[in-house]
Parts: sequence; C-alpha cells; structure tokens
Amino acid sequence: MQYLVSGWLQYNVGKIRLKKQSKSIDKRLLYLILILTSFGLIAVADASAPQALNVFADKFYFVKQQALWGAIGLILMFIVSKLHPSIWERIATPLFIASLLLLLLVLIPGIGTKSLGARRWLIMGPLSVQPSEIVKLTLAIYLAKVASKKKSAHSYFIPLALVAGLVMLQPDLGTTLVILVLGLSQIFVAGVNLLQFFGAVGIGAVISFLFTVTSEYRRNRLLTFLSVSQDPLGRDYHIRQILLALGSGGVFGVGLGQSRQKFLFLPEAATDSVFAIIAEEIGFLGALVLVGLFAFFIFRALKISGGASDKFSQVLGIGIVSWIGGQIILNIGSMVALVPLTGVPLPFFSYGGSAITMILIACGILLSISRHSS
Repeated sequence: MQYLVSGWLQYNVGKIRLKKQSKSIDKRLLYLILILTSFGLIAVADASAPQALNVFADKFYFVKQQALWGAIGLILMFIVSKLHPSIWERIATPLFIASLLLLLLVLIPGIGTKSLGARRWLIMGPLSVQPSEIVKLTLAIYLAKVASKKKSAHSYFIPLALVAGLVMLQPDLGTTLVILVLGLSQIFVAGVNLLQFFGAVGIGAVISFLFTVTSEYRRNRLLTFLSVSQDPLGRDYHIRQILLALGSGGVFGVGLGQSRQKFLFLPEAATDSVFAIIAEEIGFLGALVLVGLFAFFIFRALKISGGASDKFSQVLGIGIVSWIGGQIILNIGSMVALVPLTGVPLPFFSYGGSAITMILIACGILLSISRHSS
C-alpha cells in the first residue's frame, strides 16, 4: 500500500512539473508584437518613400533595411522567448560592461560616426550600430541583477549615472531621459529607500534642466514648446509641420499613402515624426486605435512583470516596459505638443535597425518571463 501511495504521489508531482514546464507564452502579447511590427513596416515604407527616392533613387530603400532588421529581431525574439530568464542574470555583468565599452568607443573621433552634431553610431562594415539602443537592455538586465542580490542603493545609482552621462556626452537628451525613466522605475520597484530615491530624482531633474538651458539647440526646443509661432521658419518649423500634419488628418485622415507632409516638408518623417504622418493619413480615430494598441501592450507587459516568478524577472520586466512605454509616451506626447520635442523614436514604427532589433529582443524576454511565471 505504501508503495502504491508513493508511486501515485510521484506520478502526480511529475504531471504538475511537466504542466509547469510546458506553460505557453502570453499569446496575446505575441500577436500584438507581430501586429505592431507589421504596421511599423507599412508606416516606414509609406513615410520614408519620398526621402528614399530623393537620396537613393529607390523609394523602398529604408523599408528594405527595416524589414531585414525586423526579420532578424523576430528570429532573435523567438529564440530568446525559449530561454529561461535566469540566463540573463548570469551574464548581466559582462553584457553591461561590453555595452559601456561601445558607448565609450562611439565618443572617440575616427571610431564613432558624427552626424547632425552628434556621435551616436559605430560603423562596422555594412552595419551601423547605435550603442545607446543596446545599453537600454543591458542596463535593465544589470539593475535587475542588482535588485535580485539586494545590494545597497549606490549599486543602482552609480551604473545608472554612468550610462546617462555617457549618452548625454553624445549628446542625446531624449535617450538619456528614457534611460533615467527605465532605471528609476526599476530602482523604485526594487524597494530602495524612498528618501534616497526621491533625492536621486531631484538631482536628475536639476542636471537635465541645466543640460537643457546650457545648450542652444535644446533651449530652442524648450522655448518652442513654451511659445509656438514665434519663429515659424526657424526653431518652430518642426513642431509647426507636425501640427499641420495632425490638423490635415482630421477625424478620418487623408487616406493611406496620401500624406502631403511626408514629401520633405516634415523633418524626420520616417523616424522621430512618423506618428504625425500616421495620424495625417488615418486621422484621429485611427491614431486613437494605435494608441489603444500601445496601451494594451503596456498593460500586458505590466501584468507579465507582476506575475513573474522571481525578483530578477519582475524588476527586469518593469525595466523593459518602462523603456518601451516611456518612449511611446515621450514620442506621442511631443507630437501633440504635450512635452518638448525630444528626438525619441516611436517603438515598432520609427526607422532604425538597432532600435527595432533591441526592442524585439526585449519583447522576447517578456515572452520568456510569461512562459516561466508563477
């Protein structure tokens, strides 16, 4: 009888373990990621066509590049989704150090590529890599490891300040703000002393303000936000063209592919300003649907993070959703003039190989967390 009971218990425990191991990923999040990536490719193909034709005599030049990186990103996403989240904890430190080295290399003249007054890219043969996109993920992984080890507050703030400082030297205030949102969200969730947390937030706010007012370019963006229409052909040109695109779209839009602002009137039409082109073509109602898709993405990602089986996965998930969600809010907020223009790309939609690849890898980690949640 004893052997029968023991055998029955082992059989049922084995079934429970098998069921736990075979838990599937969050399919709603997976389908949403695929939908957003597909819509993003359509948006890049549409918004970038005039510029691509003008510069490369091939209106599909940018979308072909984006499709290639998107395909690589999706393959990596599915591979990463099958890995256990604990793998990232084991390699967090070397990944973080490697990304810091890339951030340093990009600042060295002759190695980092300078464009539009900023050093943000490393050119390696046919590849153009933006280290600041890579460090968003590696920082999130590293801070999650720090949280899982329950280290002191300076173990969070020193690496965060180091990354923010290196990115600011490029200079790139928009990405720096995203990195600060990412890091501070993880630090808050990790349970750091609130006095230390709010002290760090205050210091970060003061430093960001000083960087803004001491740079003519960033100061002009702030002044434009505070008082549009003072210089319509100068510092206000970008935001005025954005508002013209949004206004032209009306409720239902001018029709897919029918944007007028994308014909070299709107700066950065396929990157930072792609939402304005989308809103012009599909109107307020279409843009509202897109915002709803983004909101559902953030909701699912937060739910997955909240149900994570361990501290590392929980804090890592929060870092990823703060990064992607923060970029969405900053980009769309700047397009509708709720915040100053920051130059932050719109996740899944803005043109950029490094950005779409790293976002899809991060999504793979979220799917992995959902597979191994408690």
